[in-house]
Amino acid sequence: MDLSLWNAAWLHTPVMGQAAWLWMVFGTVVVTLLVLDLGVLHREEREIGVRESLMLSAGYITAGLLFGAWVTWQLGTQSGLDYLTGFLIEKSLSLDNIFVIALIFSTLAVPRSLQHRVLFWGILGVIVLRAIMIGLGAALVETLSWTLYLFGAFLVFTGIRMWKAVDEVPDIANSKLLGWLRRHMRVTPELQGQAFFVRQPHPQTGRAVWWATPLFLALCMVEAADLVFAVDSVPAIFAITTDPFIVYTSNIFAILGLRALYFALSAMMDRFHYLKYALAAVLVFIGGKILVHDLVGKVPAALSLSVTGGLIAAGVIVSWWKTRPQRVAV
Repeated sequence: MDLSLWNAAWLHTPVMGQAAWLWMVFGTVVVTLLVLDLGVLHREEREIGVRESLMLSAGYITAGLLFGAWVTWQLGTQSGLDYLTGFLIEKSLSLDNIFVIALIFSTLAVPRSLQHRVLFWGILGVIVLRAIMIGLGAALVETLSWTLYLFGAFLVFTGIRMWKAVDEVPDIANSKLLGWLRRHMRVTPELQGQAFFVRQPHPQTGRAVWWATPLFLALCMVEAADLVFAVDSVPAIFAITTDPFIVYTSNIFAILGLRALYFALSAMMDRFHYLKYALAAVLVFIGGKILVHDLVGKVPAALSLSVTGGLIAAGVIVSWWKTRPQRVAV
C-alpha cells in the first residue's frame, strides 16, 4: 500500500461536511494565533493599553478576513459570503458581551493587568463550548429539518426582547451563578496574583487545602456569559448557512478578535448604546428570513450580508452621533 496515497485519502475524509485537511488548517491558524498572543506578546502580567488593544484586534480581524478569503478560494463565493456574514453577525452580537464582561471584572475587582489572562483562558473554553453547541445544532438540523424554523422563531422572539430590554443592566453582584459558586467552593477573600487556585490552611483544621480565587470566579462568569450569548448567535449563523465548518470558523475568528478589542471598547461602551437596536433588528431579519422561506424562497447571500452590514453600520453611526460630546456655548 502506497503510504502517500493513504495519507492523501485520510486528509480528504469528510469531517462534519468538509475535508479533514480544511479543519486542520483552521486549527493550525488558531493555535498559532493563541501561542503568539500568550506565549510571545503577553508572557508577563501587565495592563494592556488602548493602542495595543486596537493593534492586536486589527491583527485578529485581518487574520479572520484573510481566512474568509481563503474559504472563498477553496469553497466558492457562496461559502465566502456566508462566512463573512457569520463573522459580522458574531462580532456585532458579541459587542454586548463586552459590556457584561466589564461588569463582571468590576464586580469582582479584577485589575486590568489580570483581565487578559481571564479572557485568554476564556477563549479556550469558548472554543470547546462552541464546538459542542454547533455540533449539536448541526446534528439537529440534519436530522430534523424543521429545527431551522424553530431557530427562526426564536431569533424573532429574541430580537423583540432585546429591543425592549436595551436599557436593562445585569445585576452581577446578585447573580445566582455567582452565589452558587461562592456557596459550593472555598474562595479566598482577595486575589492571589494571577493564580486561579491556591493552597492555603483551612481555618478549622489548619491543613493546607485548595482554594479558588476571585479570578477563577471571574473566569466562570465570563464563560457563562458567553454561553448565554451563544444561544442567540449560534442559531443566527445557522440561519445563514448549515455548513458546520462555516458556522464554527466564523464564530471563533470573530470571538478571537473581539476579546482583543475588549480593552479598547470596555471604557466607551456607552458610545454604542443604539447599536443594540440595530442588533435586535438583525436578529428579527435573520429569523424572519427563515420563516418566510417557503413564500419568497432563499434570500441571496449577498443581500443578507448587505442588510446585516447596513443595519449594524447604521447602529454604529447613530450611536456615535447621538452620544457625541456636546459643545458648551460661551
